[in-house]
Amino acid sequence: MNDAHAAAGPRTATKGAPLGRVGGEANGEAAGGDPVVGLVVTGIGTVDADGFDFRAALGRHGYKYLPTASQYFLAAAKRALAQAGPEALEAVGPEERGAAVGTNSAAVALHHRMDRTVTTSGAGDLSPVTAPYFSINLFGSRLATEHDLKGFNLTFTSPRVAGLEALQTGQRALLTGRARRLLAGATEEALPEGEPGAGTSEAGAVALVLEPEPAARSRGVAPLGRVGVRSFFLPPKAAASAEGPERAATLLRDALDALGHRPDQPLAVTAVLDGSPVGEAMAAALDEKALGGRPPAGKPELVPAGAGALEPVARVAAALGAPAGHAHAVITAAAEGNAAVCLVTPARTDATRGGPDVTSAEAGAAPAGPGATPGGPDVTSAGADATPVEAGAAPGRDGATPGAPGATPGGPGITPGGSAGAEVGSR
Repeated sequence: MNDAHAAAGPRTATKGAPLGRVGGEANGEAAGGDPVVGLVVTGIGTVDADGFDFRAALGRHGYKYLPTASQYFLAAAKRALAQAGPEALEAVGPEERGAAVGTNSAAVALHHRMDRTVTTSGAGDLSPVTAPYFSINLFGSRLATEHDLKGFNLTFTSPRVAGLEALQTGQRALLTGRARRLLAGATEEALPEGEPGAGTSEAGAVALVLEPEPAARSRGVAPLGRVGVRSFFLPPKAAASAEGPERAATLLRDALDALGHRPDQPLAVTAVLDGSPVGEAMAAALDEKALGGRPPAGKPELVPAGAGALEPVARVAAALGAPAGHAHAVITAAAEGNAAVCLVTPARTDATRGGPDVTSAEAGAAPAGPGATPGGPDVTSAGADATPVEAGAAPGRDGATPGAPGATPGGPGITPGGSAGAEVGSR
């Protein structure tokens, strides 16, 4: 992770569990006495590329030829699970465990090396050890193998918001009965010299463990807090217009309302943005009036965005451990128009009205607490051609990467050895 971001911290074939219908009807059955409501974070793992040694973090054997980004995320997941406790995954069967990871540059350096090999000596000289990782969705395959994750294993690649989309869709999958435990986060490898964005390259990983609050309490683990994500799309042309900031403010207000944050509750804001028209419109919308009169808990923090999806998730992890007890919105957007808000409620304010209630904020489930807004959120579809409802315009790119041959087009797939991805859609 570069110096500019150092202060933020880190920069098996089986039939899966039956897919529940959107709306929450499957929640009770899927949990089997462990209802998937009130999802909480119980473990956080971070890895900084500086000084990282896979031998020390993972072990001396079996990891040498894994792509660097895979090593980072494996190490981050290991640390998150160590904090959550060994029973975080073991309490449920393999078909009830899922993973979702976001990345923008995990494969770029590897693809460059492959290109050089093919153009200089031919495809026959490609290493059989690394060649499979030509497919971006295989970067999480080792994670699924090591932790027996057979519910789903999703990879997201949307510019800058991929990590937050992994949290959003992973939670939605749990809330619709797809699984009962989730490992989610982001990982990035440094971009090669000369690649666009190499000067602000990100490297490292962040992983979160999410599970139902009753499950955490039953094994004596104190939740670290809750997270809820809303993603949307702001067309670059609209962002560059005179009405751009107001369009951005409307989208942000709608997102916060959908996530259950009450306008009379204090809200800390961190925005990871670039200097594009979309980034500038979002930054201009970060005032109390534009955000629906929400009282600010301090001045909004503007963080220069790097070339990747890691920094927003790192900020979410930092907010979960922040000493202040206010709800915290982590906002990010990319030049292409992809945008997302993650509402973080640290554990000490979980009982406060106005905190995010992911049960109602995702999947259209019935509200589970005060201050929740009925109705499910718009999910940035895992399909590349999905049309975001918020802006009425299709990004036309960058959804979840299908993870297995034969995966249904337009929906998130999984890495080989799992099952079809979770159903996603908009309200």
